[in-house]
Amino acid sequence: MTDGPLPKSVLARGVLLLRACGDSGTALTLAELALRTGLPKPTAHRLIGELVRLGLVERTLDGSYRIDLGLFVLGQSAPSVRELRDAALPYLGDLHEATHENVHLAVPDGTDTLFLEKVTGRRATPIVSRTGGRLPAHCTATGKVFLAQDPRPPHRTLLRLTPRTLVLPGQLARDLALTRARGFGVNLEEAEIGVSAVAAPIYAQGRGSRPIAAISVTGWTRRLDVDRVGARVCAAARALTRTLSA
Repeated sequence: MTDGPLPKSVLARGVLLLRACGDSGTALTLAELALRTGLPKPTAHRLIGELVRLGLVERTLDGSYRIDLGLFVLGQSAPSVRELRDAALPYLGDLHEATHENVHLAVPDGTDTLFLEKVTGRRATPIVSRTGGRLPAHCTATGKVFLAQDPRPPHRTLLRLTPRTLVLPGQLARDLALTRARGFGVNLEEAEIGVSAVAAPIYAQGRGSRPIAAISVTGWTRRLDVDRVGARVCAAARALTRTLSA
C-alpha cells in the first residue's frame, strides 16, 4: 500500500495504478492493484478500465492487468532517456563482449536506482534485474555511485535484502567513502546471494557535477574480479562521459 494520504485527482490516482503495474513486473489482479495503491476497489476498477481503453494497460485472459505497449511507446519517446540510452548502448555492448556478464545503464530515482537498459546473453549470470525495474540504491553498485555524491545520511530504515546488505548508517558511510576514493561502487551479494556488481559514474559535463547515470557489470561473485572489472567499467564510463559532454 502507498504511504501517505491518497491523491484526490483522477490523474494522480491513475498514475498510482500505472506505477503499481510497472513496479510489479507481473500481471496483477484488481484486488492486488487496490491493495498496492490503497484505492477503493470500485475506484480502481473504474480507472483501470479507462487505462485499458487508452491502450496503456492490458487486461490478460485470466482477468489480471499489466502494462501495455502504448505506455512503452510513450516511455521510449522521452528525449533525455532516449539520447542517454542511444549514446550508452555501444559502451554497454563492449563491456558485455569483454565480460560476458550482465551490463546495466541506471539512473537515480529517489531512494532507488532505476535500470534504463540491460545487456545480457546466454553466458551471463541469471539475475533479478530488468529494464525498467528498480532496486534500493544502498544495496546496488549503481546506487552507491549516486549515494556517494550525496553527503546527507539516509533518513530512513534501510531494507535488508540479503545477510550482506549494509543497513547500519556507519557501515554504509564507510562503504560510500571507499566508493568515492576508488572511483567505482561495489555490491558484494547485497541485493542477491552469490551475485556481485561493479559500477562507475557517468557525468554530463565532466566530474564537476553529480553523476547523471551509472553503468555496471553484474555476475557471479566467484568469477567477478572486482579490480579488473572495475577498471573496465571506469574506462567505459569515462568514454561515455566524454561522448555526452561533446
